[in-house]
Amino acid sequence: MPEPPPNAPRNAELRAGTLVGIFGLRGELKLDATRLGLDSLRPGMTVTLRYLDGRREPRDVASVRRHQGRPLVAFAGIADATAAAALVRADVLLERADAVLDAGEFYDADLVGCRVCDAGGRAYGEVVDVLHYPASDMLVIGARRALLPLVAAFVQRIDVPARTIVVGELPEGLLD
Repeated sequence: MPEPPPNAPRNAELRAGTLVGIFGLRGELKLDATRLGLDSLRPGMTVTLRYLDGRREPRDVASVRRHQGRPLVAFAGIADATAAAALVRADVLLERADAVLDAGEFYDADLVGCRVCDAGGRAYGEVVDVLHYPASDMLVIGARRALLPLVAAFVQRIDVPARTIVVGELPEGLLD
């Protein structure tokens, strides 16, 4: 797993998704999952639910399964649809240490603040955000918010500890 940047807390919470509705009568909830939520949630782990009013509470995951491609989550102590309904619209947060990343994957928070440059040292700016689209993720660069597709054709190397993203040859005007 990649090391967090020096300024990132080691156990920062990561959003696994949002509970968007109940499923059935036994307390399962539909999860609009992030990629981390799809791969990292497992029975027995403790997550934090963050409600719209700011309240937070720990919950133990009792089960996780997929139905028609969507994760369904059940929590210990939530045995019916009425109890589950109280959890709808809460964000599910997990500890960074519980997240599962594949090789070559990075946390958005680790990319924000990285300097984007080419192999010759020409600086294009700093990553200010990461956006997720169906075709590819996009790095948002600088105050002008130029978009750089996070694909191998453009990005040659990501060095999180050095806070650097090296790009190859870019189409003219892409980041101007």
